[in-house]
Amino acid sequence: MNEKRDVLAGAVAGLAGGLVAAFVMSEFQTAVSAFNETQSSSGDMPANEKAAVEISENVFEHEMTKAEREEAGEAVHYAMGGVSGMIYGAASQLAPVSTVGAGLPFGTAVWLIADDVLVPALGLSKPVTEFPLSTHAYALGSHLVYGLTTDLVRRAVRQIL
Repeated sequence: MNEKRDVLAGAVAGLAGGLVAAFVMSEFQTAVSAFNETQSSSGDMPANEKAAVEISENVFEHEMTKAEREEAGEAVHYAMGGVSGMIYGAASQLAPVSTVGAGLPFGTAVWLIADDVLVPALGLSKPVTEFPLSTHAYALGSHLVYGLTTDLVRRAVRQIL
């Protein structure tokens, strides 16, 4: 019974960490983009907005306005961040070795699995080979911030739960 409680507490702590980390990651990306003129936008819709459009059109048969698309894209971003953090939090209780590296390996795994495998496979972005190395480094850096923040918040929340 105690192990189930610990896994649930870990999942809740991870969810909190993932949500906070999704915010911090967005702020990091905004700051880096503001200082990095070479990080140009291709004009393509972000993958989280594309996912929101796919869900809206194929599940709810609703074509979103630009404002709806942007808001729904944020919701997708936070949902992904929260769910990933929740999985990490549960894993931290089941296999404490998963927390070695203060969330940096976790952030790297999310970047690799989500950005480099799932997003292109779902047609939400171009293939990874079509992006310059600088784009991959920017994305990896963003996910390292996400992973570290998730772990720090997860640890703090877990102290309370």
